[in-house]
Amino acid sequence: MRTAAESLAEIRRLIDTHARADLRTPIDGLLLSKVVGGGSPDYSLTDPLLVVMAQGGKRLLIGDEVFEYRAGQCLVVAASLPVTGHYLDTTPEHPSLAMGLVLRPEALSALLLRAPPQPRTRAAAGAAAIATGDASPELLDAVARLLHLLASPADAAVLGPLVEQEILWRLLTGPQGEIARQIGLADSALAHVNRAITWMRDNYAVPVRMEDLAQMSGMSVSAFHRQFRTVTAMSPLQFQKRIRLQQARSLLVTRSGDIAGVGHRVGYDSPSQFNREYRRLFGAPPGQDAARLRERGEPSFP
Repeated sequence: MRTAAESLAEIRRLIDTHARADLRTPIDGLLLSKVVGGGSPDYSLTDPLLVVMAQGGKRLLIGDEVFEYRAGQCLVVAASLPVTGHYLDTTPEHPSLAMGLVLRPEALSALLLRAPPQPRTRAAAGAAAIATGDASPELLDAVARLLHLLASPADAAVLGPLVEQEILWRLLTGPQGEIARQIGLADSALAHVNRAITWMRDNYAVPVRMEDLAQMSGMSVSAFHRQFRTVTAMSPLQFQKRIRLQQARSLLVTRSGDIAGVGHRVGYDSPSQFNREYRRLFGAPPGQDAARLRERGEPSFP
């Protein structure tokens, strides 16, 4: 097996070779990011995801909490979350290079049946849906082998799922294993809150009632509100506002001339309130911000 430094150097080379503008790769669920800028904040809506940073770094803001990870470290996101990111140590000569792997609950659940049993801890029950830390040499070695398969589609079709399974196993049995387990456990507190998060993400323009969200999560209103804030670092209403504004931002890239229509589509009846809250979050009025986004044209995951 390679050393961690050797694997990291190989991962950098392979990301630099295979990264595309749309982040996607021929291997389902594998994303590659190469960002040469990094001066402006990056706003994204992430699904459960493992990110391994190969070069540069990133600082994430979720609610009032800050998470940072750099080359040789990984990020685990266990829920759909609106995040604000700032790239670190990133220049045109030294771009940010990162690999992302979508974390599917069913894949993790299958491995949990074979993983060493671990006692449920109070910390796990009340954990945030995000964690950062050093990537193990074994995890980096498996990531490098998965990226190697991009040059051989025939091998990737057969060996890709096996190497992905190894990556998930290394994740489950490593330092970030506790948060990854919460994704695969159907009865975890995170899984219950995720039902409400998924509904809010799919119905962001609909007014929310705490009673309904708590009921679909199988909790009392007070327990739901407390657990939701623990997982997302936001209240349900703050979460909905972020989802609405980030969806509006995506729409404005292609519909910049219809600001009032976009605001109404994401749930704002008042154009002035939409403009005010949009500017407060993104630092510029909707039309100006959309023009800036089109010039940048750089998709990103956390």
